Amino acid sequence: MLVATEASSSHAAGRSDRAARRRALASALGAVLPSHALLWHEEDVAPYECDGLTAYRQRPLAVALPETEAQVQAVLKTCHAMKVPVVARGAGTGLSGGAMPHELGVTLSLAKFNRILKIDPVSRTADVQCGVRNLAISEAAAPFGLYYAPDPSSQIACTIGGNVAENSGGVHCLKYGLTLHNVLRVRGFTAEGEVIEFGSHAVDAPGLDLLALVIGSEGMLAVTTEVTVKLVPKPQLARCIMASFDDVRKAGDAVAAVIAAGIIPAGLEMMDKPMTAAVEGFVKAGYDLDAEAILLCESDGTPEEVEEEIGRMTQVLRECGATAISISTNEDERLRFWSGRKNAFPASGRISPDYMCLDSTIPRKRLADILLAIQQMEKKYGLRCCNVFHAGDGNLHPLVLFDANDADELHRCELFGADILETSVAMGGTVSGEHGVGVEKLNSMCVQFDAAENEQMFGVKRAFDPAGLLNPGKVIPTLQRCAEYGKQVVRGGQLPHPDLPRF
Repeated sequence: MLVATEASSSHAAGRSDRAARRRALASALGAVLPSHALLWHEEDVAPYECDGLTAYRQRPLAVALPETEAQVQAVLKTCHAMKVPVVARGAGTGLSGGAMPHELGVTLSLAKFNRILKIDPVSRTADVQCGVRNLAISEAAAPFGLYYAPDPSSQIACTIGGNVAENSGGVHCLKYGLTLHNVLRVRGFTAEGEVIEFGSHAVDAPGLDLLALVIGSEGMLAVTTEVTVKLVPKPQLARCIMASFDDVRKAGDAVAAVIAAGIIPAGLEMMDKPMTAAVEGFVKAGYDLDAEAILLCESDGTPEEVEEEIGRMTQVLRECGATAISISTNEDERLRFWSGRKNAFPASGRISPDYMCLDSTIPRKRLADILLAIQQMEKKYGLRCCNVFHAGDGNLHPLVLFDANDADELHRCELFGADILETSVAMGGTVSGEHGVGVEKLNSMCVQFDAAENEQMFGVKRAFDPAGLLNPGKVIPTLQRCAEYGKQVVRGGQLPHPDLPRF
């Protein structure tokens, strides 16, 4: 009884301390923000407790919703003075827990920074605030015959600031590149509230290439408020090939063969049989439900370029054993072919209570190997997995299906996910392609990087954020975590994330 009383007393003391911290923080932030731009009551901050990775949740002490750069600066200076962690958040569509709050910190929502500041059709650039949706950039540039090339599946909702944080790609990243290749300048603030700018409006900038460092840094180095992106001319024509294969190895070999033929398609995507079944029931794209795998291969450019490239790709696909080939004859048909791929995630949500979308990369030649390995993992962990790949650059998006209300299923899902990531590393790949590390892949980072390499990353972090207040506890695993994870791997069966708040 004494133990129970001591535990209850300790828990109550913790709640009291948290409440006191919250009141002090709310008072300090209330001095620099209007009342409508600050949330700090428990029920008000609840909607911000996670991003698209809903398996891990944590409520912040407060949520700041600034409307001007001066307010962002004031929030950062206040939090720095009080040694309060800050987690920047965009639309919350991230899938690695990168925007999961810190329990003793502030979530800095930049949703109100949603203005397109300038479209320059001559220089083919756009200056936009960080909260502008990815698709909105292309919509604004369309009257000039231009668009923004990176197109994540969540482009209707995700923001350019979040794209910068994760170095997002999309189905056309093979030809047009990731966010890194399509951004000229990033403006923002350091943890101390100092203005900082990476890159420039010019093609190149003097000094170290810190732009490449901040893109993909997951909010660890600075808070982004404004971005200058490159725009590209809309192609005169785009056509898409839909090719069916009766064997996943044939499909994987076809991907490698297309690239080996010197062809760089605008898009080269792959879906396995379970994924095509899920999306076909959702969007009626006309997919071959008997195929073990489907490839979508797109060509864009002038009509002459497209005709020549489509012909070459068709020949390669046939030589690699395609059982059926369809080629879009108009824009509506092309969009229909892509509709299933673009809706893979919501379609998966229709066939399972929950899913965890993984994100690793492998060499293109190992596509079939990883698919076959995942099929064995399905048996090992007793869970289903649908697969959709940015096949052209080897970026995998396996969706492990589970029920979060079943603690054992969540446990097995975590183990399944870690197995996919670490198998990818063993095949010569990496644990992340475009979703970032966040909290999801922290332990698997221990497998890919050794202690010296992690320390180098911490060194970069300290150079920008000596106090370690920006998005702490994410991306870079500590030596202690890696040591403990190593023991767990040897013992087998432990949860990959024993210290994370979960369902």
